[in-house]
Amino acid sequence: MKLLLFDQNLSPRLVEHLADIYPDSVHVFSLGLGEAMDINIWQYARDHDYMIVTKDPDFSEFGIIKGFPPKIIWIRRGNCSTQDIEMILRDNFRSINSLSADEESGILTLF
Repeated sequence: MKLLLFDQNLSPRLVEHLADIYPDSVHVFSLGLGEAMDINIWQYARDHDYMIVTKDPDFSEFGIIKGFPPKIIWIRRGNCSTQDIEMILRDNFRSINSLSADEESGILTLF
């Protein structure tokens, strides 16, 4: 499975909280991309074979316009805790793994 790249709008703590099932994933802050524009994050993910995890709709728009990779995991739940996001990603491990392997799909929307 491809590695996850957590966007600015998600907690950096998710990297350590999810290391058991998404090892070697990273947060944009740890890459020096904490203040980067979305298109730069998208390009980094593309160049380094990451799937972007975000709550930002801009990334799905990039995918539609520019194609895939990178693949996008778009979390569409409003205000919620880091623990809620962690559970969403744990509960959807199979779907995320399938997205990683699917050559026809590029966006997974999670609620």
